[in-house]
Amino acid sequence: MPGNPMARLLSLNVGLPRDIAWQGRTVHTGIWKVPVSGPRRVRRLNIDGDGQGDTAGHGGEQRAVYVYQQDSYQYWQEHLGRANLVHGQFGENFTVEGLADRDVCIGDRYKIGSALFEVTQPRVTCYRLGIRMEEPDMAALLVRHGRPGFYFRVIEEGDVEAGDEIVRVADGPERMSVSEINALLYLPPHPRDRLERALKIPALSGGWRHSFEALLEQQRKATTAGNAGLGPATSPPPAWRGFRPFRVARKIAQSGNVTSLILEPADGHPVAAALPGQFVIVRLGASAAPAMTRSYSLSSRSDAAPWRISIKREAHGAASQYIADEVKIGDAVQIGAPRGSFTLRQDARPVVLLSAGIGVTPVLAMLHALAAEASTRDVWWLHGARNGREHAFAAEVRGLLAGLAHHHSHVCYSAPDPGDRLNVDFDTTGHLDLRVLQTLGVPSEGDFYLCGPAPFMTDLSRGLAAFGVAPDRVHTEMFGAGPSLTPGIAASPQKRAHLPAGATGPGPMVSFARSGLNVCWGPSYASLLELAEACDVPVRWSCRTGVCHNCESGLVAGAVSYAPDPLDAPADGNILICCSRPQGDVVIDL
Repeated sequence: MPGNPMARLLSLNVGLPRDIAWQGRTVHTGIWKVPVSGPRRVRRLNIDGDGQGDTAGHGGEQRAVYVYQQDSYQYWQEHLGRANLVHGQFGENFTVEGLADRDVCIGDRYKIGSALFEVTQPRVTCYRLGIRMEEPDMAALLVRHGRPGFYFRVIEEGDVEAGDEIVRVADGPERMSVSEINALLYLPPHPRDRLERALKIPALSGGWRHSFEALLEQQRKATTAGNAGLGPATSPPPAWRGFRPFRVARKIAQSGNVTSLILEPADGHPVAAALPGQFVIVRLGASAAPAMTRSYSLSSRSDAAPWRISIKREAHGAASQYIADEVKIGDAVQIGAPRGSFTLRQDARPVVLLSAGIGVTPVLAMLHALAAEASTRDVWWLHGARNGREHAFAAEVRGLLAGLAHHHSHVCYSAPDPGDRLNVDFDTTGHLDLRVLQTLGVPSEGDFYLCGPAPFMTDLSRGLAAFGVAPDRVHTEMFGAGPSLTPGIAASPQKRAHLPAGATGPGPMVSFARSGLNVCWGPSYASLLELAEACDVPVRWSCRTGVCHNCESGLVAGAVSYAPDPLDAPADGNILICCSRPQGDVVIDL
């Protein structure tokens, strides 16, 4: 195989994770690396004396050693006007002469000292590089300028030291460079033939492989907007922007604590079909008071009007109490277009619908869809309630199941009333859990749809994984704000969303729909992400510069501007909150 006598290991850099202060928070990071002299042992997961603070993003076998080039150092010194860059500044373990991203290919193998390495993926940049560089946009700059660097997997452990020659001993298949692979994920367009070529490379890490598979699937479905390789699970773009007026045609008490509203479009025009399992954003309230914005699943057939939403009265829920006590037939409510990727898949596998409490609503819409098409699939209906007084839709579910050729049903009451009849109203006393599924013989090869309180979701998701259910067969919907993703930030107790400290901002109204919070924008915030953080609205992010799309969220109403511009656009109806600011009033699905 061809050698590369011009490549050399200039500096070997290591460092253990540390806690640093950043924007009032504590960040655990291993990005601070310093050069060391003499040989060091390179092992399967890292180098002796080195460690990663966030192994989910920057560690593991596929990312054991990070490599950055001296040529890129020189480039950034000129571009940034910096003369103070030192080896290890980019968090790299190996600072090298040669091995440019445009020349090195995924799957190439290199001998350094007595160790053997294989190239697995470009670097995934995050906000911690911005902290280390004192340049907040650095994550985007590395991608935009095509200088990400790359990771090695350790094929053979051994000793390396600064000054060692780097010799290429094997060429990666398909000869796709680090630069090409990096651009293929982060920058449009995403050509199908190159995605297919990339997936033929055995050395490509699992995370990048999953992203490219998602991009290919997106192209098969002809979804043109957004980046499925980075963003949330795709669903059709919203049928309309903002809100449409609907009229309350009927109001139904489904149980002692659940009220349904039957909604018809006030303008009489047809509405687009919603997918079974999707939700809508609802704006309620008297005109004299600030509007309450909430998200509710559609709970019945939604292929045509009227629509149904069903709301559980919560002890401290202003919106749920308003609906139960004050909304009247004929009242107008504002409805956003159906959203969400928690939808029924179309295939032949068994369907397992798992719910607890008011989590029944989206899976009930799925059951309606299966009944409407007289599905011949094996359908399992498994539901948990406290007792008969709080068991909504019991008769409706029995009627729907009766129309299915292959159905199974099991209802658990955790605290049955004296009048609740075993084997008539319910089947088991206790909570719905994995033990119940195993006792019933629920098939592990089915598609599982879960919705309910957070502990129910967490326990069953873990149980299904232990049961051997593949992760892509478990579909979940979380009511309220979703789980946060703040890599490297020290964990703290989750707080309820609240108005930010200090005086109210003078800007437009920002409504966080899932958190039920209306906040005026102020000039002290650099982005909608910063405003959400000031309010303890749960958010997801990593790069904070419009690269990774972890922060991608639904924009229900309004418009935003970007600074910096995202490297690739979010899906239709979504925004990247990390680099956007409101242009007038906005409603965000957070």
